[in-house]
Amino acid sequence: MRTLLLSLALALPLAAADDKPADGYMPMFNGKNLDGWHNVNCAPGTFFTKGDEVITTGTPTGFLATNRQYENFILEMDWMHVEKEKMANSGLFVWGDPLPAIGNPYTRGIEVQVLINYKPKDGWATSHGDIFSIHGAKCTPDRPHFKGIERCLPSEERVKGGGEWNHYKVIANDGVIKLHVNGKEVSGVSKSNPRKGYLALESEGVECHFKNLKIKELPSTNPKPEEIAKVWEGHTSLFTGLNLDGWKCEKDAWKAASGSMKCAAKTPIETEKKYGKCELIFDWRAPAKADKPEVRVSLNGGAMTFGGKSGSWTRETVRINTLDNDRTPVRFEAAEGTEIMNVFVRELKEK
Repeated sequence: MRTLLLSLALALPLAAADDKPADGYMPMFNGKNLDGWHNVNCAPGTFFTKGDEVITTGTPTGFLATNRQYENFILEMDWMHVEKEKMANSGLFVWGDPLPAIGNPYTRGIEVQVLINYKPKDGWATSHGDIFSIHGAKCTPDRPHFKGIERCLPSEERVKGGGEWNHYKVIANDGVIKLHVNGKEVSGVSKSNPRKGYLALESEGVECHFKNLKIKELPSTNPKPEEIAKVWEGHTSLFTGLNLDGWKCEKDAWKAASGSMKCAAKTPIETEKKYGKCELIFDWRAPAKADKPEVRVSLNGGAMTFGGKSGSWTRETVRINTLDNDRTPVRFEAAEGTEIMNVFVRELKEK
């Protein structure tokens, strides 16, 4: 990751401490809206509320994160996939970073899988409560995986199928996670890193329902700085992952596909909104056989060209600290076939 310098959002608790019930659990959903959560990289309608449920459509892939970090806790929730025959996937991310990993719609963290109708022949994964590290996080499974990967397979099959509610109880303490599925512990990991971070619900291709989300925080075990996820600084996504809403370009010059914006012609694309002082983060990848892998970004009257490795995702950070011109759109120029994703902006205070 590279940062180019050309010249805080405070996290809100999910509920007030004065409202803490006798059993110590706090609701994570107020039954009305998604206050206490924020949509990280999905379309505006990907996560929504209906009655006492939080629902994801599954498209695009991405996640809905809590506004603040959690360290040690007991979390309980009910979940249900609508799909009854085909594989249906979602998940709970534990101790995650605020932004997705480079070139990926999901964050670094520990995933507690929410999956049905998946039974690979070699048994490397199950539909009954696997726990595993993703995108650079680390953990040690309670039972070593036969492929040597950081994934704990459950001790028994307890997950119900599509159209039925399942209950998860996740106990996370000092880098250890234990998962209870429908009343019984089935899987766990230890020595997790990070062991403090954000919690998130995953969108992964299918509709999934969540309800009765509640959490009880446990005393801190004083994680080291390197054991704590990065802090959300208020970056918001400029790309829905589904379409080019909020962007302007010549007809068919850029297309939204597979969670990225893909250049189809040698013409620029720019935001409809204009920005002044800000920090821009984006991932990009040139085609595997590109002769000159590079992308050019223009903002606030300045233009920067970044080079990369063909076929590999790279993250760039551009920070505009001085406002020498009027506010301008964010503009990208790239060779045909270049992809851009995970586009985030954080507006800086004007002085």
